[in-house]
Amino acid sequence: MEQPQLEQSVVDGVATVVISNPAKRNAMTAAMWRALPELLAALAADREVRALVLTGAGATFCAGADISSLREPGDEQQPLAVRAEEALAAFPKPTLAAVRGYCVGGGSQLAAACDLRFAEEGAHFGITPAKLGIVYPASSTRRLVSLVGPPTAKYLLFSGELIDTERALRTGLVDEVLPAGELGKRVAEFTRVLASRSLLTQAAAKEFAAGRTDRDAYWAEQARGSGEREEGVAAFLERRSPRFTYGV
Repeated sequence: MEQPQLEQSVVDGVATVVISNPAKRNAMTAAMWRALPELLAALAADREVRALVLTGAGATFCAGADISSLREPGDEQQPLAVRAEEALAAFPKPTLAAVRGYCVGGGSQLAAACDLRFAEEGAHFGITPAKLGIVYPASSTRRLVSLVGPPTAKYLLFSGELIDTERALRTGLVDEVLPAGELGKRVAEFTRVLASRSLLTQAAAKEFAAGRTDRDAYWAEQARGSGEREEGVAAFLERRSPRFTYGV
């Protein structure tokens, strides 16, 4: 039997992290929650990495936390999950969740922490603490509300019911829905685009979108002398692809 693990690879500037626990529909164990922040820190420091994709092995994204561990006294999965979620949300480069099958509980928590979410038709999303008598973390609730608004967040949290990709797209939980078999191709194409763009622009926009308006002066200083603007304008006038080097 395959051991639960987080698999990683980097190809053409795009890091891919795969949640792999096939015996339990890619449920996250405590060890996997614990390992994710360190893995993300290493990828953030890798100057080759320009974007990150989070996905699940096989036909499922992630069925949440490994429920069997919740029987154990002194369970630490929730604080571990929150630390992993916050590390993913703070990743300084664009992140995208590629979702197939079930994205439930902690799986939805991780997907919501990514900048973007692309899903394959037939995927299902759910946030299920009300089925277990668990209080969903405040930070995770706020992040969900920022994506889908209070009414849909309450629907998901109060009921624990699953929603399909049509409703997920309509409410803003996902950004794109792809026909079966086309998710991988679309994600590869889009992340190539992300990797070709200015990381300076992306990193600043990511912080501003998260409410870090106090960083305006910092990013203005970063922009000065970076050469990103000069390269972008020159490439436009010369009708060629820009070669952005910030962070490289």
